Amino acid sequence: MKTDKLQNMKGGWFIGNFDPSLFKTNDCEIAVKSYKKGDYEAPHYHKIATEYTVIIMGRAKMNGVEYHAGDIVIMEPNESTDFECLEDGTTNVVVKIPGANNDKYLTEERQR
Repeated sequence: MKTDKLQNMKGGWFIGNFDPSLFKTNDCEIAVKSYKKGDYEAPHYHKIATEYTVIIMGRAKMNGVEYHAGDIVIMEPNESTDFECLEDGTTNVVVKIPGANNDKYLTEERQR
């Protein structure tokens, strides 16, 4: 049995073709991400990957829509989204399929 800590991973990403990674693969990327109220990720899209975001705890806003624990947001290739954390401790799981290196493209900043 091996062990590690999520805090040792870059931005919560622990599966995928990057360092560090617990399992190197181009098939997918998986992260557990925790946020503080006000944390914000600029609008972006992926040309190759579909991104699945599961809100585990807390509240977040994506594309002006508020999501809560239990909500799942699926962003298909070329669909843009931003991300704003609405309360401390918001945690989500993100899965990207396939794991495509350098597949994040920033778009114009949206009004929050």
